[in-house]
Amino acid sequence: VQLQASGGGLVQPGGSLRLSCVASGFTFSTAWMDWARQAPGEGLERVGAISPTGDIVNLEDSAKGRFTLSRDNDKNTLYLQMNNLKSDDTAVYYCRKATLPRARGQGTLVTVSS
Repeated sequence: VQLQASGGGLVQPGGSLRLSCVASGFTFSTAWMDWARQAPGEGLERVGAISPTGDIVNLEDSAKGRFTLSRDNDKNTLYLQMNNLKSDDTAVYYCRKATLPRARGQGTLVTVSS
């Protein structure tokens, strides 16, 4: 299983970023997927999850109203659109295969700072 996340970077407060995660090594279209993040000095926190067909999306309270999860099963790609970013969103973001056996790729760093 490989999960390659990209799209992180430095953004000012109020800005937007879209993270992508290309998956391989398993049947992407049958797997629940999620995004998690780890802020400096903190534990891993789930951001949200999406069902295999994309019809069910669950977002944590910290992401509701600002973040959108989506997926393109034809491209084996998971997305996280992040709008109105805040300094508290600074973290390494990981995409994860939430269906057993679980897996996590390398993260992509998002830094929100002026």
